[in-house]
This record gives sequence, structure tokens and C-alpha cells, in this order.
Amino acid sequence: MVQEFSKVGVVGLGAMGSGIVEVFARAGFNVTGVEVDDAALERGRTHLERSLAKAVAKGKLSDTERQTVLDRVTLTTSRDDLADADFAIEAVPERLDVKRDVFADLDRVLPPGAILATNTSSLSVTEIAALTNRPGKVIGLHFFNPAPVMRLVEIVGTVVTEPGVLAVATEVAKRLGKTPVAVTDRAGFVANALLVPYLNDAVGLYERKLASREEIDGAITKAVGLPMGPLALIDLVGLDVCLAVMDVLWAEFRTPRYAAAPLLRRMVAAGLLGRKSGRGFYDHSRPEQHPEALPGGPLADRVRDGATGLDIAGLLLAPHIDDALRMVGDGYASADEVDTAMRMGCGYPQGPVELLDGRGVEWVTGVLAESAHMGLHSSFAPAPLLLHLVQKGRDTLRDHN
Repeated sequence: MVQEFSKVGVVGLGAMGSGIVEVFARAGFNVTGVEVDDAALERGRTHLERSLAKAVAKGKLSDTERQTVLDRVTLTTSRDDLADADFAIEAVPERLDVKRDVFADLDRVLPPGAILATNTSSLSVTEIAALTNRPGKVIGLHFFNPAPVMRLVEIVGTVVTEPGVLAVATEVAKRLGKTPVAVTDRAGFVANALLVPYLNDAVGLYERKLASREEIDGAITKAVGLPMGPLALIDLVGLDVCLAVMDVLWAEFRTPRYAAAPLLRRMVAAGLLGRKSGRGFYDHSRPEQHPEALPGGPLADRVRDGATGLDIAGLLLAPHIDDALRMVGDGYASADEVDTAMRMGCGYPQGPVELLDGRGVEWVTGVLAESAHMGLHSSFAPAPLLLHLVQKGRDTLRDHN
């Protein structure tokens, strides 16, 4: 069925949407990209052309290949131009009212057998599907930014998605050169449900003055080899985006684990959104920033001098690993799927379960217990799967499997 696709539509040509257009076009699909007006359309064209130019400069595309990709792309301001599309994906802002308008149009314009996909990272795919007259042919197809680079695609089915549609979406993802991870519709899916609470934890540690932003970010990059620490990453992603995901997680699960850090909410209210606003946890208007003065406080001093048995990296990694084990224990995703999602979607050198295998169950439970004793992360119990491993005397999940 993938081979029979003659035309793919992409609605929304911001950084993500234009990246998705590029991914499809580079894979050999004819793509029609749609925006709301001429100005937005030109911004999308600029995104696409700049990205392809970078690929040429890096030797990943030749000039001839770049032109071939561009020849496969048509840009328009009319959704009616998708009337003969076999597959369409929206990449508009994360607002249900905006998506409602898009899907109503796509449902009207596209042939009855066409598949409609949403690139949402946080909204309910089920609710989006219900906006159409073809809910069985609506799926989530969640790319990661930048779409031409990141290899993961989360394929999200609902309780009414037709099995054949999921099979087609999986084959499409493979043809795009991506690694698909198929999940059901649940807040945050795999990657955001694990990543954003970890980022939120970093905000909480910073808010409680347990460490400076440089100490928090430096501890993580040193401990696990990530390219940037959590506070730098929040600035890149956008504080407003992280807050929105936390609120979606809270709305679905209603547990303290998913309560947004008060500082995160206050910074968003103040317009401190990260790189896109020029300032977040770091001031991006300055080419270089001086390290923060080390915050004070008895607990911060005890953590830094080792009196508590805790380190700043452990305070973030232990609950992060625990979240992953909860997801595996719930049967939502396998250990391999969790690790794949975090490595290919978030750039982790090792996924959370691999981190557990390296550090051991005893280390994770010890950090969780000590942090609870010190008044940190005391609002949630360890994952049942983690407790099961303790009871069985296992120190890794892989041994358990």
C-alpha cells in the first residue's frame, strides 16, 4: 500500500512541518505542504531550503539530489489542493481548536480511504480522531525535532484505529528511514512521558536551591554523556511546551508525580520561555554567561559535601529510571521500546533501562529512599516493577526478563 501512495499532504510548515515535508520528499514521496497565508508559506519554504542547503554543505546530499527533492514539493495556501492526497499529516500548534479546524477540512477534502495523521506530542489522538468522520483512519505520527535528523517516530493508535492503518503507518515510517515505536494513545506517549517529568525534576532541584543551573546540567552531562543538561534542554524545547506536557500528564494521571514545578509555571507566565524568547534558565541574548553564584542552604550544602549520600545526577536519574520501569510494568512499552525511544527521539547515549542495568536496582532504590528521607521525591512510591526486582533479588531488569 505504501508503494501506491502518489501524494502526501503536510499541513503546517513551521520548523517541524517543513522538516516532515523534507523527510517525505527525500524518501521519494510527492509532497504538498499547506500553510495559512503567503507569509507563512514563504517562511516554510525558507526552512526547507536552508535545511537542504545544510545537508549539501555536510555532504549528505548532492546539488542534483537537493533539486530533485525540491521538485517533489509543492507549497500552497489551499487545503483543497490535497483533494487527491492518499496520506496527510498535520503539524500545526498544539491547540485542539486549531487542530479541530484542520481535521474538519482534511476530512472534507481528502478521499474517504485516505489516512489522516497528527504530529501531536501531547494531545489525545482519540479526541482528534473523534473530530472526523473516519476515526478508524486517524493515527498519531509523532516526529522529533529536527525531523530530518532524529530517527524515532512514535506511531500512536487509538481504541478505534483500524489494524491495517497502523501497518501502513509503520511501513511509511520505515520507508522514511525512521525507527517506529508503536504505542496506544496515552498522555505523553513514551518519550515525552519520560523526558518532561525528568526536566520538571531539574526545575524543582533548581527552585529548591540544591544546586546552580551549571551544576545540575554539568552533573547530568558528565554522568550519562548527554549533549546538554536538563535546564539547557528546557530552554531549547521551550518552557511553555514543557509546561503544556506536564499539564496533559497531570490531567490524565492525577498523581503528584506530574505536578508542574511552581517555578516552571511562574517563568512561563512571565514570558521566560527559553531560547525563543531570549531568556529562560539562561540568558540567550548574551554570547557567554558567567556561572551562577552557588546557592546556599543547609540541604544544598549537605548534598554537595556528600553528607546525604546523594549527588545531583542521582536525584534526577533515579526517578527517571523509576518512571521507565513503571511504564514497562504497566505493559505500555517494552524495555527495548523505552530505550529505543529515548535514544533515537531524545539523543540519549543509553536508554533508562540500560542506565538501570549499569547502575543496578540497589542504587536506584537507595537513591529514591534517601531522597524521600530528605523530603525529595516523597510524593510517589517506587514503581511496582522496581519493588518486584528488589523482592526477587535481581539487580537488573534484563536478568528479570
